[in-house]
Amino acid sequence: MNSLKLKYKLVDVFASEPFQGNQLAVFLDTGNLDTADMQSIAREMNLSECTFLQDPEGDAAASGKIRIRIFTVEEELPFAGHPTLGTAFVLRELLGRDEITLSLKVGDVHVKFIRNESGLYGEMVQPEPVFGKTHNPEEIAQILRVHPDEIDDTIPIESVSTGNEFIIVPFKRLETLEKIRPDFGLMEKYIRDHGGHFFYLVSFETVDRNAILHARMKFYGGEDPATGSAAGPATAWLLKHGKLEPDKQAFIEQGIEMKRPSVMYIKGSLKNGKPLEIRVGGYCFFVGEGRIGN
Repeated sequence: MNSLKLKYKLVDVFASEPFQGNQLAVFLDTGNLDTADMQSIAREMNLSECTFLQDPEGDAAASGKIRIRIFTVEEELPFAGHPTLGTAFVLRELLGRDEITLSLKVGDVHVKFIRNESGLYGEMVQPEPVFGKTHNPEEIAQILRVHPDEIDDTIPIESVSTGNEFIIVPFKRLETLEKIRPDFGLMEKYIRDHGGHFFYLVSFETVDRNAILHARMKFYGGEDPATGSAAGPATAWLLKHGKLEPDKQAFIEQGIEMKRPSVMYIKGSLKNGKPLEIRVGGYCFFVGEGRIGN
C-alpha cells in the first residue's frame, strides 16, 4: 500500500450547504487494495465511513453497475445510506450521467439525480424492508439511561432493516433525546444478544416544525450526523404504523446536537399494509480532495 497514490474526494452528504451533513471520503480506483488496507485507510481518515470504488471506469461502469465497498473506522458494512448517495454523487461527475447503479453487498442500489431550485438532489431506492422483533421499553430505557415513561408507547420499539438493521426507539419529548447519554457497553451487549446493528433514537417533537422526526444515532462511542441506512427503516416503520402518508415526501432532521445539521428526505409506498419502494434522498456538496500514499 505504501507505493500507491490513492486519490479521494471529500463530500458532505444530506447537507443544506457545505460543512453540514455527514462527511464522506470517496476513494477512486482502489481495485489493488485488500480488505485490511481499506480498513486501515478508513481508520486513518476517522470519518463515519469511507467508500472504495472498484474499477469505476472499466467494464463495471460500462455495464451500468459500479461495485463499491463501505468501511467505518471499525468494520465493513454491507450497506450504508450517506456513503451510497455521496459515492453516486462523485460518480455522477466522473461519468457524466444522472442515474447511477451501485453494486453493494446487499445487492444493487439505484440512485437518480435531478436539479431543482435548491440544487442537485439525489435519491436512492433502498432494499425491501424487513421487520424484526419488537423490544421491551423498560429494558431499552435502562440501556439508554432514561425513565421508561420517556419512551413513546403509541408506536413500538422495533427492529427494521433496508439493508442494515436498526432498533428504532421513539421518545415522547425532544428534550429527552437532546440530553440522552446511553450506556454504550449495554447497547453493544444488547445488540450482540438480540441482533441488529445500531440503535436509532427518534422523536416526533422536532426542532424544525416541518420535520417528521428528530433523530440521533450513537455508535462506537460517538455519534453519526446523518444515517441514511436508518432513515430507510424509519420510513418503513412510519408507514407500517400509520405515521407517514404513503407516497408523500417528508424529512428527518439529524446531527443538530453535533453542529452538523442534516436533512434526509424520505418517501415510500404501502401495498396491502406492506411498506415498499423506500426512497431516501438529499443534497451533497464537494468540499475537497486529496491523496493518500507516497
